[in-house]
Amino acid sequence: MAVVPSIQELLRSCDHSAIHLEMRDGYDRDDPMFLAWQQGSGDDPNHDRSTWWRPWLDVVADVAGRGVRIQRARIISEPVSEYIRFEYDGTFTNVAAGEEIRWLPRREATDIALPGNDFWVFDEDRVRIGHFDGDGKSTEHEMTDDPAVLKLCLSAFEAVWNRAIPHERFQPRVKGSALPGR
Repeated sequence: MAVVPSIQELLRSCDHSAIHLEMRDGYDRDDPMFLAWQQGSGDDPNHDRSTWWRPWLDVVADVAGRGVRIQRARIISEPVSEYIRFEYDGTFTNVAAGEEIRWLPRREATDIALPGNDFWVFDEDRVRIGHFDGDGKSTEHEMTDDPAVLKLCLSAFEAVWNRAIPHERFQPRVKGSALPGR
């Protein structure tokens, strides 16, 4: 199996765009940042940049600073999972670093043709596909430039992006809360 470059390497090699579609309601539940958030460290978001997730946000800031547009869309179930609440609470750091992020409740994605896996597309010519186990742990990644896969990923992302709610306006529905007006 070929070695798949890291997302950071692929971002650094971008000339104009990177898009990312996330479709899971949870990822690695053993992530130390998630575990710390569960213990209360995420109750009051810390706006001190020195405490933010490194080196990821440094890469994002550098790449966005070169003029590369980085977009992330998340398709989520509502009420949201605890993991999605964790992601939502920390998303302000991604936005501050230069990512554009939008959220789409899963019930609003029913008529969108979606690939079976999360993916990144770099400069509209390379797809990095992520594979995860049932508990959300990354199991492997693959790269492709197959035109049919590129077309599906690009069209799926565009459909999701156009329908999704920008992070600044999105309020996740949690268990016990009424459906917010949109």
